[in-house]
Amino acid sequence: MTELKNLEQELGRFRARLWAAAGFVLFCFGLLTFRLVVLQVMRHDDLATRAEANRVAVVPIVPNRGLIVDRHGVVLANNYSAYTLEITPSKVDDVEATINALADIVDIQARDRRRFKRLREESKSFESIPIRTKLSDEEVARFIAQRFRFPGVDIQARLFRHYPYGELASHVLGYIGRINQREAQAMDDWPEEEQANYRGTEYIGKLGIEQSYERELHGITGFEEVETSAGGRAVRRLRSNPATPGNTIHLSIDIKLQSLIERLFGDRRGALVAIDPRNGEVLAFVSKPTFDPNLFVDGIDSENWKDLNESADKPLLNRALRGTYPPGSTYKPFMALAALNTGKRRPETIIMDSGVFMFGGHRFRSPENERGGAMNMRRAIVESSNVYFYSLANEMGVDLIHDQMEPLGFGRLTGIDLKGEVTGILPSTEWKRKAYRRPEQRKWYAGETISLGIGQGYNTFTMLQMATALSTVVSNGQRFQPRVVREIENIVTRERMAPAREAIEPLPLKPEHTGLVREAMFGVTQEGTGTRVFAGAGYLSGGKTGTAQAVGLRQNEKYVASRMDEYRRDHSLYEAFAPVDNPRVALAVIVENAGFGAMAAAPIARRVLDYLLLDIYPSEEDIALVQQGKATAPVGTPRKASEVPLPKGTDAFGADVTGLAAPSVAPSSAPSTPASGALSVVAPQPSGVASGALGSPVAPAAPLVPSSPMPAAPMPAAPAVAPPASTASNPRGTP
Repeated sequence: MTELKNLEQELGRFRARLWAAAGFVLFCFGLLTFRLVVLQVMRHDDLATRAEANRVAVVPIVPNRGLIVDRHGVVLANNYSAYTLEITPSKVDDVEATINALADIVDIQARDRRRFKRLREESKSFESIPIRTKLSDEEVARFIAQRFRFPGVDIQARLFRHYPYGELASHVLGYIGRINQREAQAMDDWPEEEQANYRGTEYIGKLGIEQSYERELHGITGFEEVETSAGGRAVRRLRSNPATPGNTIHLSIDIKLQSLIERLFGDRRGALVAIDPRNGEVLAFVSKPTFDPNLFVDGIDSENWKDLNESADKPLLNRALRGTYPPGSTYKPFMALAALNTGKRRPETIIMDSGVFMFGGHRFRSPENERGGAMNMRRAIVESSNVYFYSLANEMGVDLIHDQMEPLGFGRLTGIDLKGEVTGILPSTEWKRKAYRRPEQRKWYAGETISLGIGQGYNTFTMLQMATALSTVVSNGQRFQPRVVREIENIVTRERMAPAREAIEPLPLKPEHTGLVREAMFGVTQEGTGTRVFAGAGYLSGGKTGTAQAVGLRQNEKYVASRMDEYRRDHSLYEAFAPVDNPRVALAVIVENAGFGAMAAAPIARRVLDYLLLDIYPSEEDIALVQQGKATAPVGTPRKASEVPLPKGTDAFGADVTGLAAPSVAPSSAPSTPASGALSVVAPQPSGVASGALGSPVAPAAPLVPSSPMPAAPMPAAPAVAPPASTASNPRGTP
């Protein structure tokens, strides 16, 4: 018998299953709809931005670095563009094998490998590091043809800094170098706006004007948006905001005068600073020997670094800014002014100079050629009487001397617009207590005061301080912060503005006091130790010779230069101002280990004043005599300085660019290479074009994180010049 099914029951079950399935489907569609709403509505902006970021790359456009020019517009630092071959270590399996393979295509020298190794050690693995710079067009073409073989290797269009005159004025200009790790960390503390302006920047100023005016020279970073492929290569440019080049820095120095002074020094070591006492402009700022700043731009190789860093002549030391020396007899006019200001001496007071000053059983001697006799203040300066100033220092005491000299700028920073200045030493009882640890060393002994009067003992100052103090005296107390930069030219508006400077209160010096000192220094050039050097000068000048001990001698030891090692011989100094009635120049010069001040330093000062006041350039015969330390008054047929050609300047490829002037139109910044290897977007200028001066250089593609391969050269320390124990009891103080 057949069992009959309950149709109603079966239909009910079917309907239940159907509704369950329909509910499940609706639930799934609900989930999909909700997720769609979340993605398309609630998170639309965020996801759209991410998608756009995957498609669009924002690349910073590094601005062209500003030019540096001298007071006549001659370009001293510019830019050029070139191709570089770069490796990103994180994208390369075997870096060494890759470099060996690349060497078959482009020329890679041992120095390139050493530099790459050093830069790699100091960089992050995702940063591209140059293995070769300044590629020729042929080398670029050879690599492009085989690029597929080298993942992680690309060619970039880069900007490079160039100094057309090489070693000339290198201590003023300084140089740029790659941002190192210490500098990158310091940049993290900058305001966000400044950090953003340095995105993509790999190089910053390290020394000199390049460092001190970094913000003005850097410019304003631009950006561009480019559409990229899945492989990260640029497809097309969407939009861009061009970078604004850095401003042009106009210096107060004359590069032709700077070149002349460096020639006059020859192979000797020393420094010279010349200042306009009417406004504080630095007319010449020389430190010898110099160095070639172009060596540092792309990372100095180990051989050149060793030569510079280990040289006994210390070419990296900025002697004008950081070299401190005993001033010797050039200190005597300032001591005379201090005596007048304090009433310790009257101009007519007579001191008998017997050639020896006795104090505490010690003999403080004078040079053998000193005439001696009855000395008033004027004659003591003209004839450089040691005994007169020994006794004056004893009467004044160390603290009174300190209090009189400090307002003139001794023992403190002058405030010049170059970083790295040192204070030197202007001794006092307080200074000695802080400078030494042992109780017996911290005490000031009266015998130590005596030699201060002739610029020996603990006195050590820079030539910048000497020139600044002289400027204050000859201008009757007017004080200015020395300035190497004359004007800053806005690259867009072409408006020129003088840099801001701090106003300094004049010193309340009495005209009769400064007038006596100036007249006595004038006497030095007419009847004193500077007579032969300034014979026949077409202007009236004042000056003071000085000879400073480099090392001390025992009580009865006699100084014989020919028997001493060169680096132990006396320093030659001279300070000068001119014209006497209305000074336009005040200068201080030292020639290390060159002996009597009138033999080496004074002849250089004479040629500088001739150039500045009479437009006279010395003959080649005369220059040779000055270099040998055998010159007095100029010889030979002089030339008009304005008609003498500038020193030869060359661009990075060896072409002559002598006298190249800054452009009259603001250069625009070309867009950068937006993505690795996208050379079709922009190409560098043809080889040999120093485009920072002549046109619009290519702004390089650069990583968003500053690279840190090349450390800055350490600031060389000022030479130790603290006097030995015997100095206080036996200074020679030759005039």
